[in-house]
Amino acid sequence: MSTGIQRYTRRTLAREILLILAGLVWLFPFYLLLMTSVKPDSQIFSAPTDLPTSLDIGNYAEAWSTAHLGRALLNSVIITGGSVALLIVVGSLCAYTIARRPGRWSAVFYLLFVVGIIVPFQLGLIPLYSMMRSLGLVGSYVGIILLYGGLWIPMAVFLYTGFIRAMPRDYEEAALIDGATPFRTFWRVIFPQLRSVTATVATLCGILVWNDFFTPLIFLSGTDKVPLPLAIYEFVGSVATRWNLVFAGILVALLPVLILFVVAQRQLMRGFSGGIKS
Repeated sequence: MSTGIQRYTRRTLAREILLILAGLVWLFPFYLLLMTSVKPDSQIFSAPTDLPTSLDIGNYAEAWSTAHLGRALLNSVIITGGSVALLIVVGSLCAYTIARRPGRWSAVFYLLFVVGIIVPFQLGLIPLYSMMRSLGLVGSYVGIILLYGGLWIPMAVFLYTGFIRAMPRDYEEAALIDGATPFRTFWRVIFPQLRSVTATVATLCGILVWNDFFTPLIFLSGTDKVPLPLAIYEFVGSVATRWNLVFAGILVALLPVLILFVVAQRQLMRGFSGGIKS
């Protein structure tokens, strides 16, 4: 009998059954979301959990045009992409400086970044809004990207700093001996080794920015730059009785995040585990 068969015990079977049940519970909301989005109007309330009697794919086209999801999708891509790029560049540079220049000020700045993770930004919402309005940044792409950069930079610095501290110094010391400047050493030697944590920062912050509703409601409401969550919210009010259209719009908004998570999940887990081997 093989070793693999000997290790398969009743406890293993119980764990597998438990995991399958947990997976089914986790998938059930997605099942409802997908089935409701393709049901005809007549079946929404009469059989909410049944399979659709006919697939009404036109719900997606109607939701797309009525809610202006194309424009909202473009806005979400611009805002999320710009915010994530800003967080990666600034966060990695700040973390590299903190990790490689130990001292009192580095410890103080690191502590301030950690505190920034804990303190909710809603405490300073009114002065923040007044300052952004006086600078002409309310209702603009640049303003909301800078705002998200400020909101999530503590998390990016926290993740990058822990990763860089675990890295050996051999490569950068060799680059410095060869005459490379500190910035060139970081950009050409260190940054390529941060792929795992960069994927973690991009995925976590990307999901947080993509799904955020409150910040665009305050700083983008009433403009043509509203992202998907705000567009869906405005769309629900106009078709409150047609849940198939609402669910179709929600699925369109959810799909890019699911794809990003599936593609980046391996790098995400490696980033959480932290560190590289010398």
